Amino acid sequence: MNEQKIEFYKGPAGGWGALNSVKNALLRQDIPIKGAKTLLSANQPDGFDCPGCAWPDRNHHSTFEFCENGAKAVAAEATARRAGPELFAKYTVTELLQQSDFWLEDQGRLTHPMVYDAESDKYLPIHWDSAFALIARHLNGLPDPNQAIFYTSGRASNEAAFLYQLFVREYGTNNFPDCSNMCHEPSGSGMRPQIGVGKGTVTLQDFEAADAIFIFGQNPGTNHPRMLAELRDASRRGARIVSFNPLRERGLERFQDPQSKMEMATLGSTPISSHYFQLRVGGDLAVVKGMAKHLLERQEAGESVLDAEFIAQHTVGFDAVADDIRAEPWDVIVEESGLTQEQIRAAADVYIGARSAIFCWGMGITQHMHSVATIQMMGNLLLMRGNVGRPGAGFCPVRGHSNVQGDRTMGIWEKPPAALLDRLGQVFGFEPPRAHGYDTVEAIQAMLDGKGKVFFALGGNFAAATPDTHATWRALRQCDLTVHVTTKLNRSHVVHGRQALILPCLGRTEIDMQFGGPQGVTVEDSMSMVHISSGINPPASEHLLSEPAIVARLADATLAGRSRTPWLWLIEDYARIRDKIEAVFDDFKDFNTRVAQPGGFRLRNTASERVWATPTGKATFFAHPVPRDTPTHRARRRMQGKQRDAIVFTLFTTRSHDQYNTTVYGMDDRYRGVFGQRRVVFIHPEDIRALGMKDGDWVDLMTVWDDGPEPSAGPPGHAVPGVGGTVRRADKFKLVAYDIPRGNLAAYYPETNPLVPLSATAIAAGTPTSKAIPVLLVPHRGELADGAVASEAATTAA
Repeated sequence: MNEQKIEFYKGPAGGWGALNSVKNALLRQDIPIKGAKTLLSANQPDGFDCPGCAWPDRNHHSTFEFCENGAKAVAAEATARRAGPELFAKYTVTELLQQSDFWLEDQGRLTHPMVYDAESDKYLPIHWDSAFALIARHLNGLPDPNQAIFYTSGRASNEAAFLYQLFVREYGTNNFPDCSNMCHEPSGSGMRPQIGVGKGTVTLQDFEAADAIFIFGQNPGTNHPRMLAELRDASRRGARIVSFNPLRERGLERFQDPQSKMEMATLGSTPISSHYFQLRVGGDLAVVKGMAKHLLERQEAGESVLDAEFIAQHTVGFDAVADDIRAEPWDVIVEESGLTQEQIRAAADVYIGARSAIFCWGMGITQHMHSVATIQMMGNLLLMRGNVGRPGAGFCPVRGHSNVQGDRTMGIWEKPPAALLDRLGQVFGFEPPRAHGYDTVEAIQAMLDGKGKVFFALGGNFAAATPDTHATWRALRQCDLTVHVTTKLNRSHVVHGRQALILPCLGRTEIDMQFGGPQGVTVEDSMSMVHISSGINPPASEHLLSEPAIVARLADATLAGRSRTPWLWLIEDYARIRDKIEAVFDDFKDFNTRVAQPGGFRLRNTASERVWATPTGKATFFAHPVPRDTPTHRARRRMQGKQRDAIVFTLFTTRSHDQYNTTVYGMDDRYRGVFGQRRVVFIHPEDIRALGMKDGDWVDLMTVWDDGPEPSAGPPGHAVPGVGGTVRRADKFKLVAYDIPRGNLAAYYPETNPLVPLSATAIAAGTPTSKAIPVLLVPHRGELADGAVASEAATTAA
């Protein structure tokens, strides 16, 4: 393990630090030569799509179309390490449970299907046919198909996702919790009623034409590094980039492009943000409403800052929203945003001065109680100046996993539209279930209540990614069967049901050989571009199956004698699957022909054409008050009179730079200056002093929630949990003095996921509110809390 230290990072994002990190990632996985060759095929027309984020590809003829964290994802998948039957023979599941998440995935690629043996507490090899038969027996033995839950990761291809949703609906349920439920669900929930589509309206070409780019709750330097090249180019041509983020993120400050010979040779860099506002956690709605209020005030002072023609021709509801904005007091906006009135007006003036503007956002917006309202308020601001449906302007939700948007397009949705179900029934000759299924949080609750008996996951790491870790683990352990399709070992495989299977699949980088020859799969990026992905490496094991093959063979075993779908015929040639996709979705007309073109094709986006697929046929303004009853507000009221000088903080969870979603590649967070460790909490220096503590002290975090215990007396500035209620805590975190607004904290997930209550969800979207958790800091008591996550003590044992 690297030396544990906190050391301020002085360099820019990208540059030599990124190249050195890529080199180390390849060396660590024992694949320096093979890995370098593999990287050169990432995001190429004849290569594979990066298994990391969903940011679009700029130049399909460029040799280098990968970033630092994409390289880590590719290296982790193409690793020479193997986690075969020998590993499982060496360790019991109880012993594996004690290992850190980093250790589990670092064992390498899984090679054989494995079944849990309760007597020995070990996973044992199993033949594929026997595995499918076991799952089929469990599924067909359920009295109600709705007792089965089918999770989906955003890495599944369009072909796999389409077959998966078809199989599950032929089986008889719409229980499709997926990773969208935990990240950008509010984006679709907010945008669909407002502009008629749940996807972003911009393309990469719009970034070339934008006069201003506003970035809310996003850290592209770590989560979408290739986006920095677009921001760099925009900055260099004079576009204003306005960032709203509680933390000072290096990727939003300066970027050294590894593909720029001049910047690399001179150690130069490009400033990214022209304006950087460190608002309070959750203060985005107040900021955006304040910007809209400034626009109205200037308009009413006689200036022409609104696009009156666009508003009149293309929208409804403006007058009511304008009245609501006028009525919102500035003192409330300032208090809840954490910014001054002058700062908010300055941001609004940048917007007014831009002929075209793009609004980008990430999970710093979506994982809040009022996320849907915030997104619709951003939409209001865009609509006020006609910034949608023209060059250089529009909505840009920046999604995470490489095909999370495509999975939803293919029908992975617990609330499917009737038109989709009608078409599936027509094409495949069955009556799809109509009742809505469970989303992620509802699925966890269903398993806890005994209503979910079988849990099947097409990828992902459900046990680590989800909120309320202790509740989620109890839920999974109550299942009769848990099944995980995966490439590598992770936490979800050692938190299992009474019976359990691990089904190893091909990775994105590997050759998928079927009866009809090597196959390519398709993915849809964050800007609705659909393109082909073809692996180039031999499979990690001869025993691996592709995701489409796993789904088709399971469907064939489960639905034998009652399905008209030719499952095994479809996977002989994936072009046949794409023909079926075309038959169901009109936007995929001539699918096989169009996807064969370099770069693929873009799906139609009606809002970008100013065609509004809403009930009124127009874009809609929505009024939303600035929230004054957030979980933190309620927690602070609850603490009044309970504990002298107790400080309720708002914690938001975040990734380190050596991490993608729940996959931890290493123990460093280079840009934030954290090395060799992960159990840290970022806090303002004055807040440390207010607690009577010092930088580097160890603390435990405890959630203040409605179902928690009443706090009892403790030292000044602290609270101790009382008797009764649900105690949610995460123990032994090091205080790190950091540039963050007072009253706010940041720490890494999944270590802090135990703090997120299952009932803490976004209004109208159901997304866990992991970016706004009211917590108390308690001096570390020297031992882990009773019932704490099993791997906490081993998290830094890399």
